[in-house]
Amino acid sequence: MPIINKIADYYNEMKAWRQHLHANPELQFDCYETSSFVINLLNEFGVDEIHKEIAKTGLVAIINGKKNGKTIGLRADMDALPLQEELNHHYKSKKNGVMHACGHDGHTTMLLGAAKYLCDTRNFSGRVALIFQPAEEDGGGAQVMCKEGIMDNFSIEQVYGIHNAPGVPLGKFKTNTNTIFAAADDFTINIVGNGGHGAYPELTIDPVMIAAQISQAIQSISSRNLPALEPVVISITQIHSGTTHNIIPEKAYINGTVRTLNNNSQKTVVNRMEEICRGYSLAFGGEVFLDYQYGYPATINHKNEAEFAAEVAKEISGQEHVDCNAKPDMGAEDFSFMLHERPGAFLNVGQGQGPGVHNSKYDFNDDLSPIGASFFVKLIERALPL
Repeated sequence: MPIINKIADYYNEMKAWRQHLHANPELQFDCYETSSFVINLLNEFGVDEIHKEIAKTGLVAIINGKKNGKTIGLRADMDALPLQEELNHHYKSKKNGVMHACGHDGHTTMLLGAAKYLCDTRNFSGRVALIFQPAEEDGGGAQVMCKEGIMDNFSIEQVYGIHNAPGVPLGKFKTNTNTIFAAADDFTINIVGNGGHGAYPELTIDPVMIAAQISQAIQSISSRNLPALEPVVISITQIHSGTTHNIIPEKAYINGTVRTLNNNSQKTVVNRMEEICRGYSLAFGGEVFLDYQYGYPATINHKNEAEFAAEVAKEISGQEHVDCNAKPDMGAEDFSFMLHERPGAFLNVGQGQGPGVHNSKYDFNDDLSPIGASFFVKLIERALPL
């Protein structure tokens, strides 16, 4: 695997950076320590500009090439997850109930490795905008950074990002020229009935029964209202009601997530949910309130940029280790907001076997850091040649 030699020499440094980040995770927009750590390293590398406090703790750093040219953005996310880490390695999270369970510590490290190399060599024309983003997991930090004007303020013309992929062979890239990640919405259904004694259900309006009926009906949307080959995920993840065995409660609560790949499927899901809630309210007499919250939109690659990024990936990993026609992932990614603003592409890259992301036993594979950093560097040198 032709990792750039100079970046291979950074391996121990990058491993130390990543493990420091792993031991000091932060949530959402509160990436203060992480941002300071990144800024200190970027200053040490000699970047030309650092713009701080974007989306609270995000930052954009600029590296100028040897000649004038366009600006390309490279993005890494920095935030962690509210999980208790189970592994007991020496760099285990120091913060109770918070850990890097999605590899953002590794994503940040890969971009730092690329930054160090690009500052040392500057073998490109134009500018690189290094985007270090908070709140990918929750809060839509990419959307906030875009709303605060990073694309226009720094004249970013294209933008690229990568994500580690557990279970995929180390260094194997997967992408496509269309939708790479699903839209992620969530919904809450509040049901208000009329509580009473469990021995006399005829005197009540039972919200538990209504909740059960609605939960089953919602599952029929993907199988009966959408084409069989149209990927849609509707997962009910919470149902709460009641306090004891012999009281029919007054209220019930349903919560879940919806994943879709296009607007038409999304509209169908919302419309059917509304109809189901109205129908069961009429059928059983209770009040049913649907609160549907639109979340991250689908992550849709731009064709030319995705094809270009795949060619760069082949230089790093070899043609046989780059899947250019990967199926969409039903997970979500707020890089979607950046791709709504500018042409670009998002790629997954394998980190080998091990627990999946959002798992309390997950850990980023440090052997992936030089691969990701080399990809970023090659992308810049090919896109912005001297």
